[in-house]
Amino acid sequence: MAKRIAILTGGGDCPGLNPAIRGVVLKAAKLGYECVGIQEGWKGMIAGDSKPLSIDDVKEIVNKGGTILGTSRTNPYKKEGGVPKVLETFKKLDLHALVALGGEDTLGVAAKLFKEHKCNVIGVPKTMDNDLDATDYTFGFDTSATLAMEAAGRLIDTGRSHRRIMVLEVMGRHAGWVALFTAIGAGADYVCLPERPVDIKDMVAKLKAAHAKKNVALVVTSEAVDIPGEKKEEELDEFGHMILKSRGVAERLCKIIEAETKIETRSAVIGHMQRGGAPTLFDRILGTRVGVKAAELVHEGKFGNMVALKGDAVVAVSLEAATAKLKTVTPEWLKLSDDLL
Repeated sequence: MAKRIAILTGGGDCPGLNPAIRGVVLKAAKLGYECVGIQEGWKGMIAGDSKPLSIDDVKEIVNKGGTILGTSRTNPYKKEGGVPKVLETFKKLDLHALVALGGEDTLGVAAKLFKEHKCNVIGVPKTMDNDLDATDYTFGFDTSATLAMEAAGRLIDTGRSHRRIMVLEVMGRHAGWVALFTAIGAGADYVCLPERPVDIKDMVAKLKAAHAKKNVALVVTSEAVDIPGEKKEEELDEFGHMILKSRGVAERLCKIIEAETKIETRSAVIGHMQRGGAPTLFDRILGTRVGVKAAELVHEGKFGNMVALKGDAVVAVSLEAATAKLKTVTPEWLKLSDDLL
C-alpha cells in the first residue's frame, strides 16, 4: 500500500496555492505516494476532515485562484484538545507526512508540532505579504502587487481627469512590501508603510508639488500604517495578530490630505480582490516549484523543514528558523523609495 501524504492550506488565501497543491500531488505520484487533502487548514486536521487528491483532481488547477482545499485561521494550540486531535488525525488517516502551505501562523504550528511531537511535517511558504524571512519571495505576492499596481494606474487616470489626489489602500499586516512594490511600479508620489510612522508634513508637501505639476497625485498606503495622533483599536485573531478588516486607513488619510492641501481627495481600498484571481506566471512557476520540492523533501525524510527560494534555487530551510522573525521592509528599500517617491 502506498504511503500517504496529506496537504493543507491555512491562513489567508492567495494566488499560487492551487499550483503548489498540484506540484505536490504530481511529484508525489511519481515517487509512489498517494495524497489526501485536508479541508480548511488546521480546522480540518482537528476534525479529521479530508478527501482523496488524485492526479485528475489537480491537473487543471494551475491557473485557478484560491485553494481547492479551503482554508481557515484556526490555531490548534488555541483550541481545547486541538493538538491531541491533530495527532489523532495523523494516526486515523495513517499519514506518512503532512505538507502545510501557509504563512507565519500556519507554519508556526507546523514547526511546534515537529519540535514537540516529532510530526513528519514539511512547510511551504505562502503569503501575499512576502514577509517570511527565510525565503526571497513567496507565491501570492507577485499577483497581489501586480493587481494593486494596475488598480493604481486606473486611479491615476480618473484622478487626473478630476484634478484630484488619490489614495490607494493595499493589504499588508506587518510588512509594507505590497505597498512599496505597488507604489514604485505605479509611479506613485508617496507611499505609507507600517515600518515607519506617516510624516504628514512631508507627505502634504510632496503631494502638493506633484499635483501642481501634473494635476494628479497618488498615495499608496498599507492598511496597517500608524497615523500620528491616532489610537489604534485592535481586534486580535487566534494567533494574536491584529485583524485589519475595518481600520479605514485610506479614508482617514484622505480627510487629512484634503484638509491640509485644500485639493479634492478620494480614496479606494482594493482589499480582498488582491487575494483572488488567476496567479501570474511568476506565482504559477514558484508555486509549482515549491510544491514539487515539498514532495521531494518528504521522500528524502527531511522533515521539520520549509521550502525556500534562494536566488534561483529552491532549497530546504529549518521550519523553526523560517518562522522565527518576519521580513519587513529594510533600510535599503526604504532609501530606494525615498529616492523615487
